[in-house]
Amino acid sequence: MLNKILIILFTSIYLNASNNNSLLILNGNCTTCHFINKSISAPSMSIVQKRYKKAFKDKETFVNYMSTWIRNPTKEASIMHDMIDKYELMPQMVFDEDTLKDIAIYLYENNLTK
Repeated sequence: MLNKILIILFTSIYLNASNNNSLLILNGNCTTCHFINKSISAPSMSIVQKRYKKAFKDKETFVNYMSTWIRNPTKEASIMHDMIDKYELMPQMVFDEDTLKDIAIYLYENNLTK
């Protein structure tokens, strides 16, 4: 019984730390241009989240497409041409694939419109 409790506790701590790390990266980097609910120098994160969730219904496709596109953004591969026309194409990000996937997972799983 104690082993099950410890496994649940460590899993919870790991997931919470992973979620917090993604939030820290998001807030420390992405929100420099993508404010959560305001579109100033780039579309807001809530708009990005809404568009990607509409385009990619399942989590795996959402995460894979978003993380791949962020690593090497091109207008041709974008699902937000209107935003590129308005704000320009975002620069390439230097994060590793796992970090970009963590950010995309965070965006998929969390409500940004609170």
